[in-house]
Amino acid sequence: MRGSHGFSLIELLLVTLIIGILATIAIPRLTAARDRAFVATMQADLRNLATQQEIHYADELTYSDDLDDLAYSSSDRVTVTIAEASGTGWSATATHEAFEDDDGCSVYYGDATATTLGSPAGPGEIACTR
Repeated sequence: MRGSHGFSLIELLLVTLIIGILATIAIPRLTAARDRAFVATMQADLRNLATQQEIHYADELTYSDDLDDLAYSSSDRVTVTIAEASGTGWSATATHEAFEDDDGCSVYYGDATATTLGSPAGPGEIACTR
């Protein structure tokens, strides 16, 4: 009877192969989940901006194009930009630093011009490119 003092080379190769197969299955799923979380963060930031814009409108009867004026700050690694603001509407975009420049979300309200980033179908609808 042979004594067992460790793993054979074949056993180690099989374990390495199995771990490699599991990694090729899991990594794309984790990346997709991470991207969905980034998109959800951008959408939440735009909804929060909409709330701040409505509060500002109730006080000033116009929408603001200045995030500081709205006392608004976006989430970490998200950049929110107000493209247009007037007394009758506003539009904005949100991008995440993990994505390319042409990936992100946008929204518009009132008679503001919809941005091309995500191309919202109607006022108040948040559209994303991912």
